[in-house]
Amino acid sequence: MRRVVVLRPEPGASETLKRARELGLDAVSVPLFEVEAVQWQRPHGAFDGVLLTSANAIRQAGEGLQKLRALPAYTVGEATAGAAREAGFDVAATGDDGVERLLRSIDQELKLVHLCGEDRKEVPQVRQDITPVAVYRSKAVQSPDVAHVSGGVMLVHSPRAGSRLGELVQEKGDVAIVAISKAAADATGTGWQHVAIAEKPTDEAVLALAADLCNKPQP
Repeated sequence: MRRVVVLRPEPGASETLKRARELGLDAVSVPLFEVEAVQWQRPHGAFDGVLLTSANAIRQAGEGLQKLRALPAYTVGEATAGAAREAGFDVAATGDDGVERLLRSIDQELKLVHLCGEDRKEVPQVRQDITPVAVYRSKAVQSPDVAHVSGGVMLVHSPRAGSRLGELVQEKGDVAIVAISKAAADATGTGWQHVAIAEKPTDEAVLALAADLCNKPQP
């Protein structure tokens, strides 16, 4: 069986690793980034809700989160929704197919504060008034152990991870990519043995696709 390599930072790496092993996969964690908090302040003005597109924003926001807990949360993904509830938020809506679909499904007149990372993907053009506030950053791990990459199936959870993987790996011909989105897949570049994109932008969909690849004989 091919080895699955989890590239996402902690604590998400451990969550994915646990799910992978529950599926019977030979999986290891090689994080390419470390998540750390940054100083931030609540922006001025009144808001109708909090937009959360990553559980990392909730984990890293610190005490400043208390000033926003009275607002309903609009979240992308069940993991983010769960983290929001644990932090004391009332989750008004959860999207399971990206932020754009979530925003199109809720009131178009809302004024939202988006707690996000410094290297965030721009939110698609929608009618809501969205104010981004960076509460964390992803810092590159120096000299990650990519020895596990050879012959493996790489799980790429973000375009930034895909770009870094493409830079780090020189011998790509026997390596398969399973990406959470087309943007993440495109960021890895060319030359890989196989590139597959999950049907939905969820960890479960990524792992299901990885399991399928691992159980197929290599060409």
